[in-house]
Amino acid sequence: MKPKKRIQEMTFAALLTAIAILIPSIMPIKLIIPPASYTLGSHVPIFLAMFISPWVAAFVILASSLGYFMAGYPIVVVFRAFSHIIFGFLGALYLKKFPQTIENHKSSLLFNFVLGLIHALGEVLACVIFYSVTGEDFQKLFYVLFVLVGFGTIIHSMIDYVIALTIFKSIQKIR
Repeated sequence: MKPKKRIQEMTFAALLTAIAILIPSIMPIKLIIPPASYTLGSHVPIFLAMFISPWVAAFVILASSLGYFMAGYPIVVVFRAFSHIIFGFLGALYLKKFPQTIENHKSSLLFNFVLGLIHALGEVLACVIFYSVTGEDFQKLFYVLFVLVGFGTIIHSMIDYVIALTIFKSIQKIR
């Protein structure tokens, strides 16, 4: 990798890291119903990092998890944020191999949906692991886990992806 490109990636990683840490603390639009939480724009830095490189995505995801922890969210929400490493890293690897995916509307839409599914599965799995350790009754949690966390995450993820893609394409035009 050329030094200029590496410095640009490090700069983007630093800026997106700062944003990812701040969003959980300062975003005025958020809904928290543990284990579900919806913070508008919370995935945008992750998606932007994914468009850059896998290592930038991984770094920003770890920082985002730290941001949720520092903002005082319930620990299950922090675990959900950490589970983003699954969809974020896989998505970034895929985009590294097939960067044209985000250029075509249909392939981008399909990528967004599949990423949302992987994202939701990761978050539901994080909740299942968390609640299996705490001894919670899964029958009572079924609605919360699969509807609020699962389905809600797919929708939230897809909205944040569209926001991030719009920002990314706008930045590309002015470069």
